[in-house]
Amino acid sequence: MNRIDVLDVLDADAPVVGMVHLPALPGAPDSDGDLEAVVERALADARALEAGGVDSVLVENFGDAPFYPDAVPNHVVASMTRVATAVRDAVDVPLGVNVLRNDADAALAVAAAVDAAFVRVNVHTGARVTDQGVVEGRAHETLRRRAELDADVAILADVTVKHSAPLADRPLDEVVAETLDRGRADGLVISGPGTGRAVDADRLAAVVDRRDDLGADAPVFVGSGTTPENAADLLAVADGAIVGSAFEEGGEAGNPVDRERVAALVDAV
Repeated sequence: MNRIDVLDVLDADAPVVGMVHLPALPGAPDSDGDLEAVVERALADARALEAGGVDSVLVENFGDAPFYPDAVPNHVVASMTRVATAVRDAVDVPLGVNVLRNDADAALAVAAAVDAAFVRVNVHTGARVTDQGVVEGRAHETLRRRAELDADVAILADVTVKHSAPLADRPLDEVVAETLDRGRADGLVISGPGTGRAVDADRLAAVVDRRDDLGADAPVFVGSGTTPENAADLLAVADGAIVGSAFEEGGEAGNPVDRERVAALVDAV
C-alpha cells in the first residue's frame, strides 16, 4: 500500500503541529459575522506558532459549536478556504485542515485548493457516539475524493477520538488495524477523552505497538494533553504531537496563542 510519508511532508523527526483554533465563523451561533476579524486572529496565532518553533499548523473551525455531524454548509467551506489561504501565505511551515465535526470531504476540498499538506479526520472508519449523535466514518468516500482531486494530501485519522464513545466495544488492535489497512490512513491520532486532556499512556503504547506489528509506515500523533512536562515521555513513544490548549493563554482552548508557551513546549520536545 502506498501511503503519503507524513514525516517527510512535515520535514521533522518528531513533528509538533500547532492548532489554529478559529473563532466562530459567519453563520455559527457565536459569530458576529466579521470574517476578516477571524482571519486576523488566525494570522496572529499562526505566526506565533511558527515563531515558537512548531513544524506545522492545523486550521480548525473550533468556534463553530454546535457542530454539524458530517457535511457543513457551503459558507463554512468558503470561510475555511479564505482563512486557510491567508494562513498558508503568512507562514512557511506545512498547513493542515480540519473541518469539524467530521466533514472530510470539505477538508480535502479546502486542502486541495490551498495546497495544504494534510487533513485530520476525526472519524475515518467505524462509528462513534458524540454530542452530534452517531458519527460514521466515510473512508470509502474520502479516499476516492482524494483520488478524484488528484490531491497529494495526507490523511491523519483519529483512533477513539475525543468527545466521543464507541458505538460498540471493539478491541483497540482491531480498530488500529482497520484504520490503517482498510481505511488506508496515512497517520493515526490518539487523544484523551476531551480537549486538552491527557492521553492514556497504555493506550498510546498499544496503538504504537499494533502499528509496529502491522509493519505500517504510518506515524502516530498524540492528539491532546501534551505539555512541556510530559512531552518528552509522550514523544519517546509517539512520533509527533498535535497541540492546542497548551499553546494558548492560560492553557485554555480557544484563547490566543502565547509564543512563549509554544517555545517552552517545543524546547521540551
